[in-house]
Amino acid sequence: MAASTENFQLSNPIHFLALGFGSGLAPKAPGTFGTLAAVPVFFLAINLDNLYYLALLIIMSIAGVYICGKAAKDAGVHDHGAIVWDEIVGFMITMYLIPVSWLTVLVGFALFRFFDILKPWPISYLDKNCHGGLGIMLDDIVAGIASWACMMLIFR
Repeated sequence: MAASTENFQLSNPIHFLALGFGSGLAPKAPGTFGTLAAVPVFFLAINLDNLYYLALLIIMSIAGVYICGKAAKDAGVHDHGAIVWDEIVGFMITMYLIPVSWLTVLVGFALFRFFDILKPWPISYLDKNCHGGLGIMLDDIVAGIASWACMMLIFR
């Protein structure tokens, strides 16, 4: 049985961000919908200088520790499925320094979902052993790094 979303309020800015602008409230596959919500965020950021994009990734990651931790606490469920800010950050990491095309976006999306769903080691270890906002973020950051490494091999 899925955890209840009744403690989330989209009018709360922290919840709004944690829920991926509402995408995490999808009844099925909220992580996939959260990653879909990352695509327009990525397209808004693609014209940034590489250093500014990296700074944005760092800010989103650090803020995500708080955002995800607070939303999880408010929901009363660690890593509630509706919390998808971590997927947004993971996809943004996947696409760092990658030439932009619809093919790269589709491959990046598929790779990130692959690593996020299957959670090969060390992602599975982090998912099971890190808690709080940092734990929610860390496995998706590492999934994003693994996806990014694959993207670099494929497209660079």
